[in-house]
Amino acid sequence: MEFKTTTLSNGLTIIAEVNPSSKSLAAGFFARTGSRDETDGISGVSHFLEHMMFKGTDRRSALEVNLEFDQLGAIYNAFTSEENTVYYAGVLPEFQTAMLDLLGDLLRPALRQDDFDMEKGVILDEIARYEDQPTFKMYEHLMAAHFEGHPLSRNVLGTPDSITALKRDDMQEYFDRRYSPGNVTLIGVGNVDWDALAEKADEMCSHWKPLEAGRTLNRCEGSQRRTAIADPKINRQQIGIMSPAPAAQDESRFAAQLLSTIVGDATGSRLYYALVDPAIADEAGTSYDMLDGTGGFITFISTDPARGSQALDIALAEFGKIMTDGFSDQELQAARNKIASAATVKGELPMGRLTAVGFDWVYRKEYMPLARQIEKLFAVTADEIMDMAREFDLTAATVLALGPMEQI
Repeated sequence: MEFKTTTLSNGLTIIAEVNPSSKSLAAGFFARTGSRDETDGISGVSHFLEHMMFKGTDRRSALEVNLEFDQLGAIYNAFTSEENTVYYAGVLPEFQTAMLDLLGDLLRPALRQDDFDMEKGVILDEIARYEDQPTFKMYEHLMAAHFEGHPLSRNVLGTPDSITALKRDDMQEYFDRRYSPGNVTLIGVGNVDWDALAEKADEMCSHWKPLEAGRTLNRCEGSQRRTAIADPKINRQQIGIMSPAPAAQDESRFAAQLLSTIVGDATGSRLYYALVDPAIADEAGTSYDMLDGTGGFITFISTDPARGSQALDIALAEFGKIMTDGFSDQELQAARNKIASAATVKGELPMGRLTAVGFDWVYRKEYMPLARQIEKLFAVTADEIMDMAREFDLTAATVLALGPMEQI
């Protein structure tokens, strides 16, 4: 495999992990923008704008966009998070140029008023639908509680009030500023024709006007509050626990990945044996969310309402044991193997490698081959994990309960 990179005169960066032995390729535009880059008055605009990208351009109608993707046999989609909006597609190599023409055109939407008005109803329905999903509702409320006062506290979907009040011109202004070429990266992975990729990107994107699109970065220690949201429509008690963690730019992110796997992997972890195996909880897991300038360890537990307090106490006790007693060599080796296996299996396909390559660049301006990533993971020592765990105390947590119980 070979790494390639170039930058257009307007600041848009193009990178590729070229693998001639691959049978397909994937490419995507990574816009460094999300709900943390909004204001309260335009909350939800990043996600709403993602929808509008597929409503047509000056060259294509919404129907033509979808028909052309289908004609290419493309696997395509987009997603919006607190920090990024990504538009991507996977195709056979012979369709690379046609796919890039379509993706590049997509990134300059028409934003027609009638499309905006119609899609607003779709977004409001989506907000209502997700409010009926306990896991999603838990995550959004936990993020808001933990990052209280920080831009990361904003809901990705926005609120019914903010979406209802949003104007088409507000979206246009946000788009012009945040989709500036210096804030967007084009990523290619797989059997990529590099010269053709760079040439097509120059044709499609070199006329984009550059504007300033900064982002304020500051580490967040979290509110460390305990909150219960009573909802009698939810049968199981959902418990969310969030504590500070290394940022995406920190070298200790590898230690954080290992710690979260030791503590809360879906099988064979501390929480699995303490909560799921003895049937105290039906689900219990911890993940590490590396973010721009900060991070978080997030634990979700689903249990019988009558056992909510017990499950929370057990989870916090397990966190404390890690802090004081550490973990065994067997636990560490298992965590290394799990992470390496998952990354390798996912990375066997260009579509699976796309986000890994993309976010390495978006967050750290670096390219890290999969083999190097696994090397660094296996080089992390138990002492380094414990040093990181002492700096980012899992027990110094924000706790949110959602379900029939009025307190936790």
